[in-house]
Amino acid sequence: MNWENIAVQLNRRQFALSSAASLLAASTDVRAQADNKIILGQSAPLTGPAAQLGLQFQQGAKLCFDQINAQGGVGKRLIELQTLDDGYEPDRCAENTRKLIAQDVFALFGYVGTPTSEVALPQAIKAKIPFMAPCTGAMVLRDPFNRYAFHVRASYNDETALIVKQLTSQGLKKIAVFYQNDSYGKAGLDGVTLAMGALRLQPVASGTVERNSVDVAQAVSTIVASMPEAVVQVGAYKACAAFIRQARKAGYGGLFYNVSFVGTQALSDELGKEAAGVVVSQVMPSPYDASRLITREFQQAVKAAGKGASANYSSMEGYVAARVVVEGLKRAGARPSR
Repeated sequence: MNWENIAVQLNRRQFALSSAASLLAASTDVRAQADNKIILGQSAPLTGPAAQLGLQFQQGAKLCFDQINAQGGVGKRLIELQTLDDGYEPDRCAENTRKLIAQDVFALFGYVGTPTSEVALPQAIKAKIPFMAPCTGAMVLRDPFNRYAFHVRASYNDETALIVKQLTSQGLKKIAVFYQNDSYGKAGLDGVTLAMGALRLQPVASGTVERNSVDVAQAVSTIVASMPEAVVQVGAYKACAAFIRQARKAGYGGLFYNVSFVGTQALSDELGKEAAGVVVSQVMPSPYDASRLITREFQQAVKAAGKGASANYSSMEGYVAARVVVEGLKRAGARPSR
């Protein structure tokens, strides 16, 4: 599998991290938590077809918090992450969010997915609780701006625009879109359509899959018949892998470009030797390039955690997201508040 960091340049990422931390530090008005703890609440898929993505993000975040706690925490308060499993289902996420808010968590953090984050954000706004670093690039969570939402990753509009730029720069203009039939997939489809429209192009075909499903037969039939040169995929890793396998069996020989949310390691594990011609864009620093300080610190955390911890893009995103929270807490002073 080809791994390409084509979505965000490092200087833009550093600016975004600094801005998010500064905004968190400016938040006020909170009910006190335990004197020795700062509790963050997370709803993520720990089971189901998107489980590997949720587990890896959670692991990366915990690597960071464990690292900080080993140094005494923030203001002598340890950071605790409470994670509830939502199976990548909005209804379960909504219930998890109600429970976490009722427990008076300091902030909601690291929600994984667009449809789940979409039901959680209104609850966070109503409760005046920060909604930090969701693992989604959907514009519906960014526009209009809300002071309680803090984003770390790039938007799907930015990410898909650069995927389209990458493809068209290679002379590939017959582009199809395979997407999840919900707010996540449609956000990606909109991004591709917008980027292609700016070049006076349009997708040659599109096909959908339902969330938490791998029934891709109709999408394969529709898209392969259009003979695209490349397929942009906006889905979870199991569905995207199923589409790739079935499209290959149907005779398709082109490229597959995935947005980063698919989970690079998860998709690679799912496809194994069938990953040739598959590309995943990235919006985080490489977890393997030790020339960057953030990567070296991440790798040190992985090593310190021992068996069971792994370096991949999803755990790197969890680690970076957690670092933003930590930086914001440090800037908020001795007794940080919401």
